[in-house]
Amino acid sequence: MSGLRHQRITKQIHKDLSDIFIRINKTHFQGKMISISEVRLTPDLSIAKTYISVFPSSEGQTIVDEIETMTSQIRLELGNKIRHQVRKVPELRFYLDVSFDEMEKIDKLLKGGTDNQE
Repeated sequence: MSGLRHQRITKQIHKDLSDIFIRINKTHFQGKMISISEVRLTPDLSIAKTYISVFPSSEGQTIVDEIETMTSQIRLELGNKIRHQVRKVPELRFYLDVSFDEMEKIDKLLKGGTDNQE
């Protein structure tokens, strides 16, 4: 498979999942901010690893667990959106993206380190 097609389909899945999560957020997770930070598609397009950012981050894993219970519904909606671009809708796997939390910890450590030197 060409890399260009793979990138195009990955971007399309990312966009479509983001649209789906905007709707889901309104009905299931009011008061929380959920976003798709990254989608990694396997070369054979069979699995889409989806990384989700959640605010407040303290409830992140709980929300990801709830989303996993809705995977078949989300996959069906995604299939309706991308059915003309792929033969088979990829299996969806959801992971909590903690990169923003890690960046915040590092930032606090760096700021804390510079405050001590002054």
